[in-house]
Amino acid sequence: MTWTQVTNPLDNLWLSALVAALPIFFLGWALAVKKMKGYIAALLTILLATLIAIIVYGMPTGIALTTDILGALKGLAPIGYVVLTGVFLYNLTVESGQFEIIKYSISKVSDDQRIQALLIAFCFSAFIEGAAGFGTPVAIAAAMMIGLGFPPLYAAGLALVANSIPVAFGSIGIPITTAGNVTGLSPDLIGAMAGRQLPILTLIIPLWVVMIMGGWKAAKGVMPALVVAGVSFAGAQFISSNYLGYQSTDLIASMTSIVALMILLVFWKPKDKWSFEGSTVTLANDKQYSGGQILRAWSPYIITSLIILLWSRQWFKDYFTPAKGASPIWEINFNMPVLHNAVKIADKAQAAPYVLNWVTASGTAILIATILSALVLGMSAQKYLATFAKTLKQLALPLISIACFLAYAELSTRSGMGTTMGQALSKTGAAFAFFAPIIGYIGVFLTGSDTSTNALFGKLQTVAAKEVGIDPILAVSSNSTGGCAAKMISPQSIAVGAGATNMAGQEGNILRFTLKHSLIFVFLMGIISWLQAYVFTWMIPTP
Repeated sequence: MTWTQVTNPLDNLWLSALVAALPIFFLGWALAVKKMKGYIAALLTILLATLIAIIVYGMPTGIALTTDILGALKGLAPIGYVVLTGVFLYNLTVESGQFEIIKYSISKVSDDQRIQALLIAFCFSAFIEGAAGFGTPVAIAAAMMIGLGFPPLYAAGLALVANSIPVAFGSIGIPITTAGNVTGLSPDLIGAMAGRQLPILTLIIPLWVVMIMGGWKAAKGVMPALVVAGVSFAGAQFISSNYLGYQSTDLIASMTSIVALMILLVFWKPKDKWSFEGSTVTLANDKQYSGGQILRAWSPYIITSLIILLWSRQWFKDYFTPAKGASPIWEINFNMPVLHNAVKIADKAQAAPYVLNWVTASGTAILIATILSALVLGMSAQKYLATFAKTLKQLALPLISIACFLAYAELSTRSGMGTTMGQALSKTGAAFAFFAPIIGYIGVFLTGSDTSTNALFGKLQTVAAKEVGIDPILAVSSNSTGGCAAKMISPQSIAVGAGATNMAGQEGNILRFTLKHSLIFVFLMGIISWLQAYVFTWMIPTP
């Protein structure tokens, strides 16, 4: 059985686009208004989308269902695989007791809360984002700052604002990987483009964070630290995303910024010690740790960084790629029954392969890092496996959400729903380059995930970009970078921040704290996107 894709099933483009967007509207209503659990909202969204594909677009039931299955498989691996192993790595540091030493090592550097905010909310949070993502950075940073004497609202709010920009490269670059999977564009080019947008904002984030804390007067007192933190992070962010592999961008940029700040603090200290009025600046604990103990505590993340650097090398990937002459045992590769070559787009049958190189997958890199880390930390096999089981239980329901969002992305692409919305949005003409980040912003607000918004809107951005005549690489990257600005206001992120700071029931206060910063960030990203589309076109990477 074959089926030819239609993009205007109701013979009215705007009406067809409205119907195609119903699953997105439903998801927003389910999450923001009805406050459904994420996995329930995701399940109902893919159910609604499947019904629209079958009833409105005329997609045969068997083809629609197998499309859902293929998308769900892509959601679980490689994407869910990375999330699972990344959070597992963090849990290992907690269960082994090493995270207390990590917290101690940061707090000992300075008792000035401006410096602590830079180290924890900006630098270390970005490192956790690069390794795990998935709300973990905000939870960790906010909890650490509470322990260091920050007021709860500022602990949650600063963690959310400072962690926004690293989101595009979070979880070993999985949002960028997802964008590549959904659109068929090179994830390396998408990552490089993101690395030519985000550093512009990264330069001002340290200043922004301290200005929130105490205005210009507080910022002026630590200006050398603000400049060093912003420039070192932005520079490493650009270099890593463009030349070293986007997967390790957050890890490299955050570590570069931490080291740069540490070196600065050897030779320079703020003249005045600053803290919030009425707060008590405390260290993580009173116990003293040696340099060797601190290095050992950080070893899981050092090991992970080194392994990810190896995994991102093309020669390493080629060694395990059957298409490059490697053994086929390294790869799971099959065509989805019923769906393969069953959908025709522009009279061309669409293949439906599922390909997973289980060796070169980023999840495998982190898994190996967890094994090596357990050996370095002296963790028993029993405790290692128990921690993995705990992590699997912790992420069981979120993994369902990821599978559903990727199922929707696959269905949106093959049914024509994404093309319909893209064609409608392309009618905005030259203004689309400004709106591209805003689309990603809306997606992250709805789903709480830059990965999910790339899955939801990646194809839409590609179609619309081609319609208006701008480079799809720019549009898809802007979808991801614009989404970063919404991370601080998404209901899921705010819930994490509230939970970490014992502010359950005060989520509205956190939202009011972050909203204006979020809107300013996405507006600036819209301006950057438009300028790169029509003025600074040389900034767009080419193959």
